[in-house]
Amino acid sequence: MKILLHICCAPCLIYPLKRLNEQGFKVKGFYYNPNIHPAAEFDRRKEAVMALSEDLKFEVDYPEYLPPEFSEAIGTNLQAPGRCANCWGLRLRKTSLYAKENGFEAFTSTLLVSPYQDQGLLKQIGSQAAKENGIDFYYEDFRVGFRQAHEEAKGKGIYCQKYCGCSYSELERHARVKK
Repeated sequence: MKILLHICCAPCLIYPLKRLNEQGFKVKGFYYNPNIHPAAEFDRRKEAVMALSEDLKFEVDYPEYLPPEFSEAIGTNLQAPGRCANCWGLRLRKTSLYAKENGFEAFTSTLLVSPYQDQGLLKQIGSQAAKENGIDFYYEDFRVGFRQAHEEAKGKGIYCQKYCGCSYSELERHARVKK
């Protein structure tokens, strides 16, 4: 089965890709993250995905970086978790649409590997995006592989970011660090 894997970052790619390959999926990546701020951070994360995908001989598509899509998606909902739900919705809908338009049978996301994300809400949003676009959403709780994959990434010198991606999550991280 051909599956499109939405990629949030290189460290989070490692375990889901391994699991999907073990299960016999034909996997292609999709690095769509208009939420990442600033542009230099987006580029740094993209370069890490490019380096890892080259190392793994894994094909990834990189749509244009358009931060206004993120701003439009979250609107005035600037607080987590509402902002996050809108951001996930944007990225998973775009992934499902791209998957449908490009002959994939299903899609999933590396967001499902993070212990910091709401799995239930991600599953709900992914399922809704799938329904809207007439394609399957593959759900698996990949969190069991999170720590090992991040240790592997560090061992390979792969960039591991310190915040989810948007300017709001960066500010929230700084506020927690100050406490």
